[in-house]
Amino acid sequence: CRVSVRAHALHYGSSVFEGIRSYRTPDGACLFRGRDHLRRLYRSAEIYRIPIPYDLEELHEACRETARANGLADAYLRPIVFRGDAGLGVMPGNPAAVETAILAADWGLHFDPGSREEGVDVCVSSWQRVAPNTIPAGAKAGGNYLSSFLVVAEARERGFAVGIALGADGLVSEGSGENVFVVTGDRILTPPVSSSILGGITRDTAIRLARELGLEVAEQAVSREQLYAADELFFTGTAVEITPVRRVDHVTIGS
Repeated sequence: CRVSVRAHALHYGSSVFEGIRSYRTPDGACLFRGRDHLRRLYRSAEIYRIPIPYDLEELHEACRETARANGLADAYLRPIVFRGDAGLGVMPGNPAAVETAILAADWGLHFDPGSREEGVDVCVSSWQRVAPNTIPAGAKAGGNYLSSFLVVAEARERGFAVGIALGADGLVSEGSGENVFVVTGDRILTPPVSSSILGGITRDTAIRLARELGLEVAEQAVSREQLYAADELFFTGTAVEITPVRRVDHVTIGS
């Protein structure tokens, strides 16, 4: 696999990608909401005017075949579409120079063993998420994750597993690659997509499941102090799946 050092994505971050889990089930390996992830891939590509030279069903089958070819049932799949050697200008000289790849990895827990039961310790980052009408946070583009790197790097330097970023308005946005849920009494709160978050597929699943269980879920603005006063906090995301948060800035959440 060769990628040119002149690749537009290398210089300008013009790639869009997805993370998709495959799980071993009694019926064989199954992608978790694979088509929904790929629909978001196409939306992200459309925002950045990146033409994907395959249709959705071709990519969906290619994801499954990549997992099979690597002998993986429980797998993490990373389809990525990026601008290749399209010239050195910010505006691609050759718009059709687009490449597509799918990676497969054996990726278990994102955090340390025990995090699923014991929870993780996090901090509120000093780095804010991008403001609305700057870089579209709703697109899963490579360049967006420079912000995420700064959030998680600061957290690790301070001894935390990950950071939670606030938006330009000072309200809770998301983690470096995780959506945030706050449980207060009998209500579940999560920041809306207008809070500079990526509207996660796992986030959507958690909302649907909670409502099917008769729980009240509200997509609304969440303040920083609501994190500390919560009865429960948890993250959702393809990598983290559903992971509880134990402490925020050394403040223990609930019991």
